[in-house]
Amino acid sequence: MFSHIRGDFFGGITAGIVALPLALAFGVSSGLGPSAGLYGAIFIGFFAALFGGTNTQISGPTAPMTAVSMVIIASMIALHEGDVNKALPAILTVFLLAGLMQIALGAIGIGAYIKYIPYPVVSGFMTAIGVIILVTQILPAIGYYPKEDAEYVEQYKPLAEEIILENILKEEAGEGILVLEDFEETISRAEQTTEADIQKEARTLAAKEASGVLGTLSVLPRALQNINWLELILALATIVIIYGFKRITTAVPSTLVALLVVSGVAYGFGLDYRPIERIPEGLPMPQMEIFTQFKLSSVTPYIFTALTLALLGAIDSLLTSVVADNMTKTKHQPNKELVGQGIGNSIAAVFGGIPGAGATIRTVVNIKSGGKTRLSGMIAGLLLLVILLAMGPVASQIPAAVLAGILVTVGIGVMDYKGLKAIPNLPKDIKLGPLKLSSEVIIMLVVLVLSSVWNLVYAVGVGLIIASLMFMKKMGDLTAERSGVKPLPEKAWADEKEFPEKLKEEVFIKHIKGPLFFGSTSDFQDLAAQIPETADAVIIRMGRMQYMDQSGLYAMEDTIIDLRRKNIIVLLVDVLPQPRYMMERIDIIPDLIPEEHIFKNFKDCVNWVKLNVKDKTTAIA
Repeated sequence: MFSHIRGDFFGGITAGIVALPLALAFGVSSGLGPSAGLYGAIFIGFFAALFGGTNTQISGPTAPMTAVSMVIIASMIALHEGDVNKALPAILTVFLLAGLMQIALGAIGIGAYIKYIPYPVVSGFMTAIGVIILVTQILPAIGYYPKEDAEYVEQYKPLAEEIILENILKEEAGEGILVLEDFEETISRAEQTTEADIQKEARTLAAKEASGVLGTLSVLPRALQNINWLELILALATIVIIYGFKRITTAVPSTLVALLVVSGVAYGFGLDYRPIERIPEGLPMPQMEIFTQFKLSSVTPYIFTALTLALLGAIDSLLTSVVADNMTKTKHQPNKELVGQGIGNSIAAVFGGIPGAGATIRTVVNIKSGGKTRLSGMIAGLLLLVILLAMGPVASQIPAAVLAGILVTVGIGVMDYKGLKAIPNLPKDIKLGPLKLSSEVIIMLVVLVLSSVWNLVYAVGVGLIIASLMFMKKMGDLTAERSGVKPLPEKAWADEKEFPEKLKEEVFIKHIKGPLFFGSTSDFQDLAAQIPETADAVIIRMGRMQYMDQSGLYAMEDTIIDLRRKNIIVLLVDVLPQPRYMMERIDIIPDLIPEEHIFKNFKDCVNWVKLNVKDKTTAIA
């Protein structure tokens, strides 16, 4: 580990500097504050490097992980009356669960299969992440915060009162108090509700209603009438410096330059800007409430969400690992990497950090700066810890608009432009009425739209289901096309050219090439209908059918039964082990097809046919 210490030191320091502004920005964006982003970068960066399977990977909060975390955090805060502190143990428990799931995924060897996630699903999801970040940062970039707009909050007061009353009734039900028998208790508790309580609930509702892409767009007209021009100028200055400084040099991270310059000017000139939330001083402390206040009922609805977070982190990390492999000419260990990411995310959750994954830009910077071993990632994490301890109060003076500007550039950069540019050129392989569309474009757009306006977690699930169904259809079509599951009569194989011409009206030969599975069974089932009742036998050649699934098995059984009803003998040639095993399990062999009708090769079958099948034309003559 210490054989390349000089390169690892500079690589880790550079990657840590690049990670700083992004960690702060992702923390603010998540809803848990800048400290949560820093804690995530510190612990994930250090422990994922220590235990992971990619030597040069730098890990920490990333745009995709933050976008999903944002959904979890917002929904849980809403369930806890808008109180972040009350919701925090449940939020961190979900993050911890996601980390433990990643460890499990690595332990059972799932890492090798992550690469099979369809590209259109990943592309649509990444573009949606960009859209979400870009749109949701419009409001902070122009200095508009819905929950601080008194007139906007006012309209949610009636609903706030309803929710407060509903909570009172739930409390009474939990205590065994029957409302209809004790109105006075309900009235007494309702009277204890203050205007401040209603205002707080209304602010929570206002913030929730204006969250996400649709929420932001719904409140945008009002926001544009209440622009804070100073905040907008700070955000625009940040964006301009980030893109402009890259044209001068890439030796110094432009994001860090923008953070320091704009924050320095705003603070130095005493401008009346909105700073980020205060970053706690001192060492991060474990959030023991995760364990002391654990309630299975509060986490159970989020198990699927935690699994999605774990899988997303796995995909994000392993894609970055591939980039690192290409740059360093090495090969990562995918399952070990998942274990390392899981350990990092689990420890980060215990200390109040948001989840993360392998970060491509930070990893590339590390490699280009000389990083060669996992020590570089550990150094990056330690550097962020030193910055936290030494400069926490200073970092708390960073303008919120500056981090919004940074996130706008992240949103623009994370979109999959390669996938979007390919849309016009992708093959149109799906017919919907008069329209011909590309299945890959459909998947990409479905995931993009659903992720942006509905739910990131469900959108990925829907995308995977559609992609799987379309893949199965394509494979079924291709298999049917190549497998010989085609109308009779078929083109003769080389060893069939000597088959007696006089028996071709009595004996039909059927070829099966490739697997007989659910995608190719419908054509096979038509076999019985294609053979006239005057036929005596059907030879089914199975030497090229390596596999049969349950659908294929029952299709075979139905077809044989139909042929037997017509008194047509079925002869099997060269039955391979797996199909034979399946057919024996439900007694197709020997009940429907006796052993004497199964042949090792076509020559033996022809000899049997010559002895047992008579030429009807000769017999009639």
